Amino acid sequence: MQPIHLAWVDYSILLAYTVFVIGIGFALRRYMKTSADFFLSGRSIPAWVTGLAFMAANLGALELVGMSASGAKYGIATAHFYWVGAIPAMVFLAVFMMPFYYGSKARSVPEYLKLRFDERVRCLNSLTFAVMTVFASGISMNALAKLLHLLLGWNYHASLWICSAVVLVYVLKGGLTSAIYTEVLQFFMIVLGFAPVVFLGLKDMGGWDAVKGKLVDVAHHPAAFYLNDKTFQSDAWTSAWKPLLGGPSANPMGVDVFAIVFGLGFVLSFGYWCTNFLVVQRAMAAKDMTAARRTPLIAAIPKMIFPVLVILPGIIAISLAASPNKDYRLPLRSIMPGAYAPALADIKAANPGQIDAALAAVSKDIDLKVDKTKFSALVADVNAKAMTEDQIKERLQDTVAENDYDSIILSLVKRYCPSGLLGLALTALLASFMSGMAGNVTAFNTVWTYDLYQAYLAPNRTDRHYFLMGQSITVVGILLSIACAYFASHYSNAMDIVQLVFGFVNAPLFATFLLGMFWARATGTGAFLGLLGGTATSAIFHALTIASGNHPGIKGGYLWVAQTFPSEMAQNFWLATFAFTVCFVLTLVISLVTSRTKSDEELKGLVYSMTPKLKDGDQPWLLRPAVLGTLLLIGCVILNVIFW
Repeated sequence: MQPIHLAWVDYSILLAYTVFVIGIGFALRRYMKTSADFFLSGRSIPAWVTGLAFMAANLGALELVGMSASGAKYGIATAHFYWVGAIPAMVFLAVFMMPFYYGSKARSVPEYLKLRFDERVRCLNSLTFAVMTVFASGISMNALAKLLHLLLGWNYHASLWICSAVVLVYVLKGGLTSAIYTEVLQFFMIVLGFAPVVFLGLKDMGGWDAVKGKLVDVAHHPAAFYLNDKTFQSDAWTSAWKPLLGGPSANPMGVDVFAIVFGLGFVLSFGYWCTNFLVVQRAMAAKDMTAARRTPLIAAIPKMIFPVLVILPGIIAISLAASPNKDYRLPLRSIMPGAYAPALADIKAANPGQIDAALAAVSKDIDLKVDKTKFSALVADVNAKAMTEDQIKERLQDTVAENDYDSIILSLVKRYCPSGLLGLALTALLASFMSGMAGNVTAFNTVWTYDLYQAYLAPNRTDRHYFLMGQSITVVGILLSIACAYFASHYSNAMDIVQLVFGFVNAPLFATFLLGMFWARATGTGAFLGLLGGTATSAIFHALTIASGNHPGIKGGYLWVAQTFPSEMAQNFWLATFAFTVCFVLTLVISLVTSRTKSDEELKGLVYSMTPKLKDGDQPWLLRPAVLGTLLLIGCVILNVIFW
């Protein structure tokens, strides 16, 4: 992808946004007087603000880059991450779990686990959550730096560090309050920036029916676009459920109904939305219990229709690629500069009569799949005529047979956005990645300060001491996020690595919460050993499995390959399923053979059966959590039927 040059109006929009979010941090600095102000916003924010922040905190690389990437790679089935993998869990959080979180006065999810179980469970969850947040933050910043490098030609490393510094400034000054209010701004920027891209893309293709027509060709010949080596039925990219009924081999995601419903819809979904402090923290900042319960429900309304903004661009991109007259090609993964030297040596030494051996050697050199037909032509040309190294490099890049899915949204922005609109779209992307990093960093500094530092390293210090520690650890969190960004650069689809991280942390944790909140007999020992066993299961499962086409290493199979899955997403779903099951069974069995350490009185407000039920009679009928939640679930069912 050739870099583009911004006009002054585009730079003005980017600069105005950056100055504004930094200004929010400085404006709120005078309200940051206690650690509660910095970490919890003093529990004073109205529901509509926390609801939009709840939504926007999830609008990092996972949402914009990852979902558009998955839209191209897997089609409309990606919408399961919303209609199966988000809305039901958000309703469950509002109706059943927020009364425990908010009512217990816990300052974080790990602190709730301490109240329900013991310090061991709190410590383990704090450590795993801290790791998850810096990884998720790093994923967002890697995607942003990559965007600025590919689209504008800016240096990757400089982009990563400068954007991280901007996030650091406004979080350091305004704490969680600054992050929440900037997330609300970012939500509107994302909508304004991406709606024109979707509209212009559909108009270019001639409407949704024309897009569906091209996706039939994609399903019949996915290998032509480096999507999949198999062929599928005509509706593989346009139907959400019918391809799943045929089993893993009948759909590009490589999963079946059980993996979607249980792995995604239950384990990963409820594990993320109900136990992830990143999003729960926004609801806990609400001004009262009613506002806290409405927060995820308010967020669920735009969440239900967001596939139009984030998945449809990927689907438009693959339909464009299938239209020869549109002059569009899916972006290919770039060869790392250091990989060219050994690859060029192998190409020059290649024997056209032994092309398979040369192909394998070069593919290993660049750590990417290579198109055999194009590679054979390159070797033949190198042997037949003199070619400069730059010419060979250019031809070698063209032989790469792996799509850079994370760059799809960038390619559409470049294609459709003129000056002014380009600046708005880039600002939307900038906003999404910064909100992802800021949300994770504010969650990280809270858990570190309250659940690790205050609990185990420096108890009984002054409130001012913890306030300063929170600011200091914010800097550390940013630096760790940058390190994780470099790790995330090894993945071509941000969505795949995000789901992997969630599988490690949230899947077993949800089993712990499910038993802890709804079974008074669950013990601290059972919860601790179950959570430990579930997390260990994630690591072992990943070490023994791999996705088709990947080499053993950071993507799995680093002990040995016991199972190969059709896709990384399928591998992630099954990893989460195994981790949840092991944690659930271990916690159940160990709790039955160990004694309770919490009395019924201590469990009031922490376990469903021992907590007085909230009365919603004083609220308007339509705004009662159970009623609004039911309407949202009906909406999900309707959408699933429409795109069946």
